[in-house]
Amino acid sequence: MSIFVDETTKVIYQGLTGSQGRFYGLRNRDYGTQVVAGTNPKKAGTDVEGIPIYASVAEAKEATGATASCVFIPAPGVKGAVMEAAEAGLELVVVITEGVPAQDEAWFFNKVRRDHPGTRILGPNCPGVISPGKANIGITAGEIAKEGGPVGIVSRSGTLTYQALYELKLADIGVTTCVGIGGDPVPGTSFIDCLEAFEADPETKAVMMIGEIGGSAEEEAAEFIKAEMSKPVAAYVAGVTAPPGKKMGHAGAIVSGGKGTAAAKIEALEDAGVRVGQNPTEAGAHMVDIVASL
Repeated sequence: MSIFVDETTKVIYQGLTGSQGRFYGLRNRDYGTQVVAGTNPKKAGTDVEGIPIYASVAEAKEATGATASCVFIPAPGVKGAVMEAAEAGLELVVVITEGVPAQDEAWFFNKVRRDHPGTRILGPNCPGVISPGKANIGITAGEIAKEGGPVGIVSRSGTLTYQALYELKLADIGVTTCVGIGGDPVPGTSFIDCLEAFEADPETKAVMMIGEIGGSAEEEAAEFIKAEMSKPVAAYVAGVTAPPGKKMGHAGAIVSGGKGTAAAKIEALEDAGVRVGQNPTEAGAHMVDIVASL
């Protein structure tokens, strides 16, 4: 099985008529994802290489039966795009856009959780989600992922997500689903959300988790792993040498007030029984060992 998306998932691209939305929407379709519609109120009635464009998400959903959307709207319009998708009743909204204002993220995260509990937001500022061989929503290159299992991946870092997928592929290890939750301060989907889903998925036998400095998400995940996870976990935490007070890449990757350091996160994960690599390749080697022992 897979979590969140599979071969039956029908996806609307909000921003399909833009250059990036078109590029990745067509790549996702070529991968085998059911990209069934795009939205643009100014271009309704047209199409992008056979994919129909509708004026709104609600119209696109009614016409196609889609359950998910992928957002390639520029940052100032993301709040409206997310709410449009949630109000249309979509189950999953994958927000690729980076640079979304933190106050917007916090606002629509809480608004959707309160008023549209059936909608899951992934991102913003994330590579998306791929269930190899079934569906790819976002910007991850499908070629670097081996389908099957038994490993599930959840990551805050896009680039390290790709490295984890490819290193496992080189070791001939398949992945059930790889979820990039994004590195912004208010991610719509957390490590714990994904760990819980992987724990419940019978085909996922082990989990690889990639964290980074900033916030407390990794420590909270460690508590969940210790209390709730029966499946082995390997991890890597980026930013061991990051100086306090300096943002490192992602908006949420900052050590502040002595909190959010890589050392504290590694200690919490190791205390929960997680095998933590000192670099991404070592984390991959840990997962190879775990899979060999399953």
